[in-house]
Amino acid sequence: MENFNMSSSTTFYALGLSYKKADAEIRGKFSLDTQAQSDLLMQAKAEGIESLIVTCTCNRTEVYGFAHHPYELIKLLCENSNGSVEEFQQAAYIYKNEEAVNHMFRVGTGLDSQILGDFEIISQIKIAFNHSKQEGLVNTFLDRLVNTVIQASKKVKTETKISSGATSVSFASVQYIIRNVADIENKNILLFGTGKIGRNTCENLVKHTKNSHITLINRTKNKAELLAGKLNIIVKDYDDLKEELQQADVLVVATGAQNPTIDKTSLNLQKTLLILDLSIPRNVDTNVEEIPGVTLIHLDDLSQITDDTLERRKQHIPAAEAIIDDLKLELNTWVNGRKCAPTIHALKAKLNDIVSAEFAFQKKKIINFDEVQMDLISSRIIQKLTNHFAVHLKNENNSLDQKIEFIEKVFQIGQFTQKISPSSAEEKYKIKLS
Repeated sequence: MENFNMSSSTTFYALGLSYKKADAEIRGKFSLDTQAQSDLLMQAKAEGIESLIVTCTCNRTEVYGFAHHPYELIKLLCENSNGSVEEFQQAAYIYKNEEAVNHMFRVGTGLDSQILGDFEIISQIKIAFNHSKQEGLVNTFLDRLVNTVIQASKKVKTETKISSGATSVSFASVQYIIRNVADIENKNILLFGTGKIGRNTCENLVKHTKNSHITLINRTKNKAELLAGKLNIIVKDYDDLKEELQQADVLVVATGAQNPTIDKTSLNLQKTLLILDLSIPRNVDTNVEEIPGVTLIHLDDLSQITDDTLERRKQHIPAAEAIIDDLKLELNTWVNGRKCAPTIHALKAKLNDIVSAEFAFQKKKIINFDEVQMDLISSRIIQKLTNHFAVHLKNENNSLDQKIEFIEKVFQIGQFTQKISPSSAEEKYKIKLS
């Protein structure tokens, strides 16, 4: 694998924590709410980070960006969350250059999702991308990369069956409820929280349980009413939470709170209750399991549910990977084109200098020297020569870096290339994807 050579000083990294190595408690510590993400971007700008995006879902928190050393990005993450560097080192991953690019493609296309083919993460990548772009933290390479990943996600979703069947964390929670609660259509279901997973779970509950006893509570009531209006379910005030808990047979918690909102004291039950905690950090204290009849299921438990749908999805992984490979090749072609552009421009300028010097010499020797005609002929020759070099540089058979170095050495244009090379990040980064 040929390594990226982004620049003499910076490298493209993807780093973070996910369900693969970090449990819910650790992921909760590194969870970033909207304000924390904004603070992280502001700090990144202040500390001279040129380009990055940060994503946070229930299953992962990740930073993609350019840095001299990964610690610069790790520091940003730890200082804007409740996680420590030591905890990061124990449970995190760090990819750079080609591996970082590959990782973003797999995440964005659902291949790295906790439930295979779950595409909810791509919307989070889009949101993070737009947020960074508004803050001027997206260079041309990251712009092109993210948009190519979005394109890959769309193609994988529409051209393969890797997302066939309604399998996601929210749907898995409804499947679990249906399988484990008898007579579910007549039970009292309470949904607390209207985050994205909460909304999706609510929609799936209405669709698949045919239950008319679903109650929705959210700290901000108008958000709950907006969702309830679409689904024809009951909305209660936040102040009614304790009373509704006493009536519930099933409780689904999906809030964005940073600390538990439900615990043993708040329940104070003497009856059976199934609780599904779909929140990161955990929003239900594990001490509720001390209450007889209470069963607590967390997001990570639901994600381990496998069925025929997921097994069928696995058959479509090769097709998804083929789409990714095609789009990575397109990205690589674009990158190489931008990478060799300064050398081609410098070469053309060098050839023009040689021609100009020769013109000056010949004009002294030849009477009635036709400068216009010779200029036209020389321009055509120079263009043909530079086209040949451009084709050679873009040929994938050899190292682009070595070919650029050879041409610059032969024509003595290395220093000149440095002078005319654009200052924009995407052209000074020496990127190699394959």
